[in-house]
Amino acid sequence: MMNKIQQILPWIVLVLAVLYAGQRVVRPERIESAFDLERFRQLPVSASGRTKPLDTVARNSLMKMSGRQSIQTDEGTVSAIEWYIELITDPEASVQRRVFRIDHPDVLAMIGLDKEKRTRFSFEELRIAGNEINRQAGLAFETKAKSRDPFQRAILVLNQRMSLFSELSQLLNPYLVPPLTSGAEEWRSFVTVLNESPNDPDAMALLTILQDYRAANLEGATEEEYEAGRLSFNTSLGKFAGLIERKLPYEARKSRYEVIFNQVQPFIIASTLFLIAFLFGCFGMLSSQLTKKEWSKSLFNSMTSLLVVALIVQTIGLVSRVYLQGRPPITNLYSSAVFTGWGCVIIGLIIDRQMKLGLGGIMASVIGFGTLVVAHNLGSSGDTMEMMQAVLDSNFWLTTHVVVVTIGYSGTFFAGFLGIAYVLLGVFTKMLDRELGKSMVKMTYGVICFATVTSFAGTVLGGIWADQSWGRFWGWDAKENGAALIVLWNLLILHARWGGMIRDRGLVVLAIFGNIVTAWSWFGTNMLGVGLHAYGFTSSTVFWLTLFVLSQIVLMGVGMLPMTIWRSKFAKPILPNS
Repeated sequence: MMNKIQQILPWIVLVLAVLYAGQRVVRPERIESAFDLERFRQLPVSASGRTKPLDTVARNSLMKMSGRQSIQTDEGTVSAIEWYIELITDPEASVQRRVFRIDHPDVLAMIGLDKEKRTRFSFEELRIAGNEINRQAGLAFETKAKSRDPFQRAILVLNQRMSLFSELSQLLNPYLVPPLTSGAEEWRSFVTVLNESPNDPDAMALLTILQDYRAANLEGATEEEYEAGRLSFNTSLGKFAGLIERKLPYEARKSRYEVIFNQVQPFIIASTLFLIAFLFGCFGMLSSQLTKKEWSKSLFNSMTSLLVVALIVQTIGLVSRVYLQGRPPITNLYSSAVFTGWGCVIIGLIIDRQMKLGLGGIMASVIGFGTLVVAHNLGSSGDTMEMMQAVLDSNFWLTTHVVVVTIGYSGTFFAGFLGIAYVLLGVFTKMLDRELGKSMVKMTYGVICFATVTSFAGTVLGGIWADQSWGRFWGWDAKENGAALIVLWNLLILHARWGGMIRDRGLVVLAIFGNIVTAWSWFGTNMLGVGLHAYGFTSSTVFWLTLFVLSQIVLMGVGMLPMTIWRSKFAKPILPNS
């Protein structure tokens, strides 16, 4: 009976993982409303240089201001699109919504809200101190970015959020009026069109939709007025959406798909599966040390099932972004984080297929989950599929240089995390025997070789692209130096190994330092805010990058502790060429 359970457990886990992932597609997030807000949020608009649905505008705006994609009220949860349509049709109610997240105590004290036991506030509460917020933001803006203190950075963020709120409520952004029947060729600002061409048919159709919604939801509206407004809203919206589908079929089709993508949230699904896979892997590792080891194989196979489903879901997410953007999978820091984790999962599955130790899967789940968490936090700053910088507008080089060099990131990180596993298992457990230690060192060595080749190829391809774009192959730019450091560090490890200067512990400790080198090349160079590659600058990651670097240094120190302190003892050292 027990053997039967062990055999079918991976299949049960596989089925449950598929059901969990599939139910988000079969049963998407729906809005319970008498108004056809499902169709309303599918309406395409133009913002940030691309066409996107209103659903994306609402979600990204609310995320940027509040850190969430919905609002919690006394009446229940208000979705992003419900908040958005209220914002543009009922300003009196929308300014009372607590959508501005403020964490900095000095900012709260300046506004006079430091006595409140909450972190989210309404525009009405902030408007009283609006002049002071603008003044302090102006002073912070005049200060160099590197010299700004936490208060100045926080007040600038608050000022930007309030400006975004005002732009949305005044219908200045996004461009809502599509080029349909008026002879216009571009998307236009709703307010500008009404001011310059009050009888524009496209703008009037949209105005009718918004007026119907407002009339039905006005305080004091009778039941007859509500029903008439609801019917008129749904009818007018249906005609307007149908016209867009006939005149702009490609934009309408992509907009509908993006709404589905927003609802399914494949990267959230994948991160959950990675976390569960990690737990299965840990239990499998523990059971491998017990007398009865039959469960170990079953748990590792279950972990693999979860990883395969998570990888498929993550791949679907990446392919969806490629379709929506019309670009290769990596265009900014957000997409590079997703792709790096995706590459690490593939490496981990390949290693587990060859070595059958389970460690490859455990490392894959850790990095897969970690990179998606990083991506989620990077995505809170706005649209993750924004328009490309002009100099980066080359799908060929984005497909070759950027993809290959990011695969190099994946390999170097994976080797570093294998090194971390080696150190933790060796110092704190008795699980790292000679056979396991030798296998882990071989895995680390092999991945470093792979990372060296891909990092070098990606760096050379980047030089060729730079020569075409800027007229020089190499300019000692910060990002270029970071890419070169990854190649040189991996080569240093390999040469030290070949020359007998390091053995197993030396290899894994140097591999851990590779995490620092890669993190610096990936994120640190952007924080400098200088150079031709500084497209993804974000100051919010300074703290987390510093913390990550310190953790790696601590782990390296732990790895260099005398072997007498390690709980795992080897019968004899493993020779470099053994």
